[in-house]
Amino acid sequence: MAYPVSENARHAVNHIFTRAASANLVMSPADSIEIQQLPGSDLIETPEENIFVLTISSYRFRLLTVFHLEAAGRNASYFCRDDSAQGFLEAFSEIGNLCCGAMNRELGKHFLHTGMSTPNILQRGCLTYLDELKPSYVTQFGIRINDTVGMHATLCLCAYAPIDFRVDPQAAAEETGALEFF
Repeated sequence: MAYPVSENARHAVNHIFTRAASANLVMSPADSIEIQQLPGSDLIETPEENIFVLTISSYRFRLLTVFHLEAAGRNASYFCRDDSAQGFLEAFSEIGNLCCGAMNRELGKHFLHTGMSTPNILQRGCLTYLDELKPSYVTQFGIRINDTVGMHATLCLCAYAPIDFRVDPQAAAEETGALEFF
């Protein structure tokens, strides 16, 4: 059974993701990042082959953050110094972990007992299984960094109880170190 997620909660989740992605997906503060929410609520098939899945869970919800991106070319050269696909996968797993760690800290202000998974690297064909989770809310974003690096992200929120909360978009993001312990 899919429980309702209020419009306030949807805006809050989108804002939390956008703020965390803006702060953690760029390799330098001088880099520009553009994050656009894609229209509609249906999953749009994206061209990227790799997906990185990170989960934030509590007793009331499970939020999957899925990053879609290629492990080669401009992405590899931007996110890691090692041009190998394995080097990229490891580097982006850490970057995705930092982004979701920021989301987890923000969600922890509104929900008790949130926890986070380690990144899972899958092929894009696995994305079709999101429907099996019976999500209450799904949205996708297009992300461009320095007009050269591109990726997509999908947020999939599965509610186990009605979800309604707000965040203050004017509140300053919490400063943290680059190291996360789980």
